Amino acid sequence: MTVALSPNAHPYDHDDSSNSVSRLFAETMVFTRRNLEHIRQIPEKLLDVTVQPLMFVLLFAFVFGGAIDVQGGNYREYLIGGILIQSLSFGMMGPATAIATDLNEGVIDRFRSLPVSRSAYLLGHYLAEIAGMVLSIIVLLGAGLIVGWRTHTDIFHIGEAILLLLVFASAMIWVGTIIGILVRSPDAVMGVGFVIVFPLTFLSSAFVPIGTMPNVLQWFASCNPVTVFVAAVRELFGNPLTPVTKHVWPLDHPVLAAWLYSVAILAITVPVALRRYRIRTTD
Repeated sequence: MTVALSPNAHPYDHDDSSNSVSRLFAETMVFTRRNLEHIRQIPEKLLDVTVQPLMFVLLFAFVFGGAIDVQGGNYREYLIGGILIQSLSFGMMGPATAIATDLNEGVIDRFRSLPVSRSAYLLGHYLAEIAGMVLSIIVLLGAGLIVGWRTHTDIFHIGEAILLLLVFASAMIWVGTIIGILVRSPDAVMGVGFVIVFPLTFLSSAFVPIGTMPNVLQWFASCNPVTVFVAAVRELFGNPLTPVTKHVWPLDHPVLAAWLYSVAILAITVPVALRRYRIRTTD
């Protein structure tokens, strides 16, 4: 797709701050549209945020669910919080692959010849990716309702849970952005992503109670940020929580800790991604 800019988006000379912001917004929307057009042309790109999470819900609910006992509730309500965090965590690989591909194929070099802000490219990627994450959350919650998941809190807590999921998804997108900028080829993204996400999600309370693990793994799982995010979502939805076997502050206060983790990740990854992108695209 050819990136077309409006005449107003041309020069960078002597504009006031308000015009600079409006120009950045216009350029960002152009790059967002570019990425959404790619999805329209290649709908298979949505498999990892639609079909894959749905398969995980059905697999764990109907295959493993009968073998796992959860205190204070049923496994299907316990499961959804874990699947949500796992799916959004794996969502980092989408932006990582897309950015690594653009860098590897020289697309970024062509964009550099245009009179646009470098930040607009990354911001456009973010908006397109967060749209995919929103779709993933909708699919997962819909699948959860089908298999028997329900919420047991008020609308304010449910709204906070969804907002927390969106902030967490944003953090994962920027982590993926950094990975995409750092790797040498798109083929490396899958390996790096699995090395990071796979142990963190499965050595947590996402799918099984922590108390079923060996003592050493109980400590790891209790300190694992994924466990904290999963516990926060379950608490806000009113779903069964895993019994706390190792008392650490984040797991004793999961909602507050999850917000702090999310803000901290964004505060680190956004400026790092912008800086590394400038370094990577500077001659």
